[in-house]
Amino acid sequence: MTVVHCRIARLPNCQIEKNMQNPRLAGRYAKALLDMAVEHNTLEVTLKDMQLLDSICRQSADFNTMLRSPIITGDKKYTIINAVAGDSLNDLTKRFLHLLVTKNRELNMPEITVAFIEQYNVLKNIKTVNLTTATVMDDRTRAMLLGNITPFMSGATVELKEKVDADLIGGFVLEVGGKLFDASVKKKLNDIKSSIVDHSYESKMP
Repeated sequence: MTVVHCRIARLPNCQIEKNMQNPRLAGRYAKALLDMAVEHNTLEVTLKDMQLLDSICRQSADFNTMLRSPIITGDKKYTIINAVAGDSLNDLTKRFLHLLVTKNRELNMPEITVAFIEQYNVLKNIKTVNLTTATVMDDRTRAMLLGNITPFMSGATVELKEKVDADLIGGFVLEVGGKLFDASVKKKLNDIKSSIVDHSYESKMP
């Protein structure tokens, strides 16, 4: 049976750079942490740690600047990370973070957290659906939308991430598995505009 999880994804104040500094390195470190978490039976708590750190990285430009600073020592960075996280990180995560600062890889932490979450989703067969609407979607409409999506993801857990973009005017934009379905009013208006322009050119042709 398909399990559906829904959560509202708020727009971050500070986006992680689109081009990762070293995605292969991030993938290797994330895989190592994932394997250790499975081995020590701390996978779920480690996931929460990575989600927390990912959220901090996305929301705080100052935090990212601190991670990249060549002036601040590794020990100081490790202390700051734990302080910002509210001392809620589990022992495995703390040891992993200490490893990062020891190897001067703390600047890669934002992309490592993303890679860990992605690898966790693959392991647990979780499919992410990104939904952008002009206004906050009500529960009834959300349930109806999910009801149309989940039959095509048999056996998978569906995680719905929502974002509001007033520029859409109305309707929604849905991204599933790298495929984009744009049913927004903005898209329809642009299509109409393009159609008018195309016809105007056609009328001038002999």
